[in-house]
Amino acid sequence: MVLLNIGYLLLFIPLIGYIVWYILRGRHCNPSMKVSTVLPYMKGVKSYKNYLLHLPFVLRVVTLSMVIIVLARPQSTNSWQNTEVEGIDIMLAMDVSTSMLAMDFKPNRIEAAKEVAAEFINGRPNDNIGLTIFAGESFTQCPLTIDHTVLLNMLNGVKCDIAAQGIIEDGTAIGMGVANAVSRLKDSKAKSKVIILLTDGSNNGGEISPEMSADIAKQFGIRVYTIGVGKNGEAPYPYYGGQIINVPVEIDENTLQKIADITDGNYYRATSNTKLKEIYEQIDKLERTKLNVKEFSKREEEYLVFAIMAFAALFLEILLRNTILKRIP
Repeated sequence: MVLLNIGYLLLFIPLIGYIVWYILRGRHCNPSMKVSTVLPYMKGVKSYKNYLLHLPFVLRVVTLSMVIIVLARPQSTNSWQNTEVEGIDIMLAMDVSTSMLAMDFKPNRIEAAKEVAAEFINGRPNDNIGLTIFAGESFTQCPLTIDHTVLLNMLNGVKCDIAAQGIIEDGTAIGMGVANAVSRLKDSKAKSKVIILLTDGSNNGGEISPEMSADIAKQFGIRVYTIGVGKNGEAPYPYYGGQIINVPVEIDENTLQKIADITDGNYYRATSNTKLKEIYEQIDKLERTKLNVKEFSKREEEYLVFAIMAFAALFLEILLRNTILKRIP
């Protein structure tokens, strides 16, 4: 229930003052007389009228309260929404080769990429999002899911030591990363399908070339946004024994641009944490979920019950004052 003219509730302030005045007045207006002793009156029988003495005042307060509520126009609301969501299916293809441990980003490239990707995921609660990782080979870390808690846990567990552990070959198989993401999106019924490819190197492995994987993506109506990660020139890299060496940054920007052009996507170059975050924000704006919301609202006046209560209280007060509680001047 809502009140259309809520300002009328301020009238309760003088009503409270009226109640206080009545209480204080009652303390000083009782009749008195001087007697030698009150013992004869101690055992006096009280009439039921003594208990109803203040009832007319209470009824008057109820009447005024109900009138104030009527003036405030109470209304009941009945509203509902029909929300139509045009979902977007997104696969994140993330490079986890050992070069992603370079420290030109803080604390390094892979951790910076994970942090920004997590913010991107949290900002898209209505979309199916999955994660593919690749080095010299590629596999799906998390399939498309709306359960972003699971996805974020999977993303948090991504490390660059899987190649060093021999789980997959080291290297940068960009074509395989795109192809793996395409395999997860090709059967999707979503109207918009997107791959966000993040890498810091040049394609040097895999059975599928980047251009071929881009052509396959285009056939399935999948748009690919490519991100090259790394500063210009050289970047500090953790070597064996805790030693830090500078290694050249070699990103095949031409290939990444081709992939984006073939699939009607965009290529971005990230040279810092801030720039990487800005790139994800741009992609986020380009690929927004479309919401068509239809809202219906119906209101009904609810003052009648309060008006009836006001008339009933007023009638009962008048009746009592002119019958059993009638005062003789």
